[in-house]
Amino acid sequence: MKILSVRHIEGPNVYIYKPILVARVDLEDLTERESCDIPGFSDRLLQLLPGLREHHCAKGAPGGFVDRLYGGTYFGHIVEHTAIELACLAGLSVHYGKTVYAGQTGLYDIIIECEEFAAQRYLLQAAADLVTAVIHARDASALLDAALRKVTDILAETALGPSTRAIMEAARRRDIPVRRLNDGSLLQLGYGIHRRLVEATLTDATSAVSVDIACDKALTKDLLADAGIPTPEGGVARSADDAVAWFHRLGAPVVVKPLGGNQGRGVSLRLTTPEAVTEAFRRAQAISDAVIVERHIEGRNLRVLVVQGRAVAVSERVPAHVVGDGLHTVRELVEQANQDPRRGVDHEKPLTRIPLDEVAEQTLRGQGLRWDDVPAAGQVVWLRDSANLSTGGEALDVTEDVDPSYRRMAERAARCVGLDVCGVDLVVVRPERAYEPGSAYVIEVNACPGIRMHLHPSQGMPRDVADAIVESLFPWGNGRIPIVAITGTNGKTTTTRLIGHALSSIGKRVGMTTTGGVYIGDELVLSGDTTGPASARIVLSDPTVEVAVLETARGGIVRGGLAYDKAQVAVLTNISLDHIGQDGVETIEDIVHIKSLVAECVSEHGTVVLNADDPHLVPLAPRLRAKISWFSMRSDNPVICRHVATGGWAYYLADGRITEARGDHVWSIAHVHDIPLTLGGFATFHVENCLAATAALRALGLTRQQVAAALRSFRPDQNTGRLAIYRLPSGARCVLDYGHNPDGFAKVGQWLRALPHRRMVGVVGVPGDRADTVIRRSAEVLAGIFEEFIVKEDRDLRGRRPGEVARMMADVIQQNAPDKPLEVRIDEEEALRVALQRAAAGDVIVMFYEKWAPAQRIVEQAGGRPDDLWVSAASAGLGANGAPPVAAAGMLSGMWDAMRRAH
Repeated sequence: MKILSVRHIEGPNVYIYKPILVARVDLEDLTERESCDIPGFSDRLLQLLPGLREHHCAKGAPGGFVDRLYGGTYFGHIVEHTAIELACLAGLSVHYGKTVYAGQTGLYDIIIECEEFAAQRYLLQAAADLVTAVIHARDASALLDAALRKVTDILAETALGPSTRAIMEAARRRDIPVRRLNDGSLLQLGYGIHRRLVEATLTDATSAVSVDIACDKALTKDLLADAGIPTPEGGVARSADDAVAWFHRLGAPVVVKPLGGNQGRGVSLRLTTPEAVTEAFRRAQAISDAVIVERHIEGRNLRVLVVQGRAVAVSERVPAHVVGDGLHTVRELVEQANQDPRRGVDHEKPLTRIPLDEVAEQTLRGQGLRWDDVPAAGQVVWLRDSANLSTGGEALDVTEDVDPSYRRMAERAARCVGLDVCGVDLVVVRPERAYEPGSAYVIEVNACPGIRMHLHPSQGMPRDVADAIVESLFPWGNGRIPIVAITGTNGKTTTTRLIGHALSSIGKRVGMTTTGGVYIGDELVLSGDTTGPASARIVLSDPTVEVAVLETARGGIVRGGLAYDKAQVAVLTNISLDHIGQDGVETIEDIVHIKSLVAECVSEHGTVVLNADDPHLVPLAPRLRAKISWFSMRSDNPVICRHVATGGWAYYLADGRITEARGDHVWSIAHVHDIPLTLGGFATFHVENCLAATAALRALGLTRQQVAAALRSFRPDQNTGRLAIYRLPSGARCVLDYGHNPDGFAKVGQWLRALPHRRMVGVVGVPGDRADTVIRRSAEVLAGIFEEFIVKEDRDLRGRRPGEVARMMADVIQQNAPDKPLEVRIDEEEALRVALQRAAAGDVIVMFYEKWAPAQRIVEQAGGRPDDLWVSAASAGLGANGAPPVAAAGMLSGMWDAMRRAH
């Protein structure tokens, strides 16, 4: 058994709405073998991992997996459940799993709910190793123990620490979207213009100047003193002699600490001799070249957390210590204390393990103790002088116990330094009494303070300081911007562009993803087919974007899920035959399942726009939690009629007008003749796109007048690569379009057949990753549209043999239209050049291209120029039934010349 690949999908996906791990596994010699084929396997596995008995599996109840195990199940499925059980043993909350056939003998995809990717990727391999060991009846207990130890280390290194996790959870409680941006602690909260960045307790509002000040303890003391805030007397030493000189000047006892240190590293307290100062200077200088020597202040050590100028929590910090029991040595007492499950390495847990190091040993010597001494029962043994949690200290919540004067002192110190989030350390003689001169001093002001002590105090009430930090970043709202997601088989790009144009026209800064690239405002920031989650994240992370309009394609959904948790509006244009044979898609129902994720991930207060004319989309409505807006080309569509009668919103075509209806109320928004994109209303597929866009825009709150103005002002040349029409020097026309499936060809063909022309030539092809059935059906549709054919092939063969797709299409076209001329020109660019060279006046050359830029360049090199006026003239001559009257063909040339002169 071999794991071939492992990837992480961090957003909602076709399996669950949570992050998942997806692994491709080759079962090799275990292919088609089942658990019941190996004597004793199931017993040994359950003895090793008894928790598997609680797994539900398909039965939906505890014991379901055991039934499958004894009844016989494939080993990919067994590895899935083993990996889930290991994750649970490691303390992760992981429950969902699924194993599916990957389309090739022996290959399976294992899908597992993923809380910590690095750890679970390791556990998946460990699960495969354990299952292999159990198959061969080897003792797997040592492997299991080693795996659990290793994953503990991985989690300590890669999982979010308590402070960052608390901020993430506080944000989610407020329905603020959160995304981890790196392997450290950097989080993105919110989307677009409301996006904020947080790294531990540093925020994007934290001043770099203020951080520099806080990191320079001497400068901090000077600024505080200038503001009248009491600080201990002292100065900076750059040599041991300087430090001793300060000791003599201040008098014993003194404190020695690094000028730029943190977390209590290199700090020595209560020094009473020059020798002790010299030794302390050496330790401090290992952290920072410059060292502070200051008067030691006796009192209780308080940490005040200040957020946006307000003290939100106060902790009393107690240095690392143990209490004797008269039985155990100091070393044993420390080892026992470190077994506390709340203690971990560094900041991974609420408390940090007490280090058995040189500083601890020196602190013991100061009390006349050694590691192997046995303290009396009740004797407090100190392991540190400094009261930092990062060196094993503990914290007691005293927020309600301290006099308000100390909170105000901390708030003034934070304002003085300029930090939005900071920890102010004070030494206070009697915290319950009001401040008097000499009763309290500010020792330090800390940027990026840890908040473990407030979240998980050893004694006292936990304080939700993470919520205070999140509230400071989002004093109102939940950090969201309107997201419109558009999916479907055809019309996605045009609908996306229409919606983006309308929102821009009312002054919104739009971030938009399309098959033509990612746009921020009017700027193309990334070209290409950008309809997956990575492109959407470019938009959602841009701090200038006010509205996100995201074309969302099937491939991106399958391979990467969604980039967001929920949208405000989703649009499903239509579902038709396409992508069969790709990514496990075998039926049109599979396509519906994939694309329905976009509809499902909409806020319960949002809207899903559905095509009432599409029989595949109508059954989707009952399972959606959001409101539904339907659109249809027919006012008498029964779905529309029922929906409107029950108070729902619907949009349809009536008397050539895009119409809105609800209950007994009907409003006309715009006539299709006034919408350039619809080509006088004859490009019915664009009328559908306008209806879908209208429904989405109204759901976003645009007025009918704003929607109408946007539809009227959207020019066909803004819809790059979709039904692009050129006039050639020969008097012929060329149409370039991105149609690539049977329904798309049929809808464009309906428009093409009605246009006056002498000869209609199709330069046609289909992407190679479509199933044979889709390719053949496409060829059948195309056979009824054109009078002549040049069959070409995409340069990207997508797994096909050279010429395979072209030959298949040519055979089907000739079978269905044996009297029509056809030739095969494999190269797309060559095929287009040949068609243009042969074109004569009155001909219409149509190519369904693979790549827009080369096709556009070739047409322009042949003298082609955009020709929207011809379309308007042709549409004006069409009869009411959609067919051109006989006179229209004869009138067209004169009409064209007259319109050119008028312009």
